[in-house]
Amino acid sequence: MLADRGLGILETLRRVRPELPSHVKAVEVAFTEFISGRAPEKRGNGLKLVREVVMEQPIGLFFTSGDAEVRMKGADKVFNVTRGQRIARGCLAKIEF
Repeated sequence: MLADRGLGILETLRRVRPELPSHVKAVEVAFTEFISGRAPEKRGNGLKLVREVVMEQPIGLFFTSGDAEVRMKGADKVFNVTRGQRIARGCLAKIEF
């Protein structure tokens, strides 16, 4: 399990995309685009690559930031960001293998 008690995905990405409306949308962007809240640095490969590895390997993932959650588990994994019942400050990732 990995935890980062920082700003979280939404507040970090709002530095470069101030129009992001929610934690769910911000986490979706973080997992599907090469983007970084540290502009103009050319970073931001991490979560998109994590998603790709989890899809291809026998690995499960639970990720949360704010009220957004990603659960990818089992043989028929699907990437989907949902709104959870709790709000996590920062980010939390649980990788199962």
